[in-house]
Amino acid sequence: MGEPLDTREEQAEEVIDRLHDEYPDSTISLNFSNRLELLIAVMLSAQCTDERVNKETEHLFEKYETVEDYAEADEDELSEDIGSITYHNSKADYIKSSAQTMLAEYDGEVPDTMDELTELKGVGRKTANVVLQHGHDVVEGIVVDTHVQRISRRLGLTEEKRPEAIEEDLMGIVPEDEWQQYTHLLISHGRATCTARNPDCSDCVLEDLCPSSKLDSDVDLASGEKWD
Repeated sequence: MGEPLDTREEQAEEVIDRLHDEYPDSTISLNFSNRLELLIAVMLSAQCTDERVNKETEHLFEKYETVEDYAEADEDELSEDIGSITYHNSKADYIKSSAQTMLAEYDGEVPDTMDELTELKGVGRKTANVVLQHGHDVVEGIVVDTHVQRISRRLGLTEEKRPEAIEEDLMGIVPEDEWQQYTHLLISHGRATCTARNPDCSDCVLEDLCPSSKLDSDVDLASGEKWD
C-alpha cells in the first residue's frame, strides 16, 4: 500500500479525480420531477434505501401532486401509503407538517435557503443540502450520508464522527466546485466497492491511498481506525 499524499487537500483531490474516472455518470439516484417531489423523496430516504423510496414514490407522486394534497392528507392514510418506508409513521407526520408550513409561510413553495428548509419538521442539514443542490442549484455545503461518513473516515480525510463536523472538515479540503459531486462519487463507490461490512480493497481504485485498507492487517474496518 502506498503512502498517503502530503496533505489532506491533495488526498481529497486525488480521490475525486480517480472516482470521476471510475464513476463518470455518478448522480443522485432518487426519482423526482419537481422540487416538492425532491423534498418528499429525500425526507423518505432517511434510514432507507433510495431503491425502496423510488418504489414507493412511483405511486405516491400520482396520488399526491401538490403541497395542498400533503397538507390536507389524512395522516394515517399517508402513513399507509408509505408503509414500506422506515419510520413511515413519523415521516407521514413530518411531510404533512412541512406541507402545512410551506402553505402558511412560503406560498406553497419549497424554501430555497438552508435556514428556511431546516425549519421544516423532519428536515435536517443533510436533507436541506440535497434539496438546495438539486432543486435550487444552490451548493453551500456537502451532503454527508452514511457512505460519505464511512469512506471519508476510512480514507483519513476526517477523524470526526458527527455528520456536521465531518461536513465542516470536508468543506475545508474538497474544492468548492466538487462539493456536490463528492457526495455522489462516494455513494457510488460505497455501493460498488467500499461497502460497510466487506469492502473489496483488492479491487479498489483508492487502495494505495487508503490508510484503512484491509490489506493492512492492523485496521478496524468497521470504523476505519487503527487498532491500538
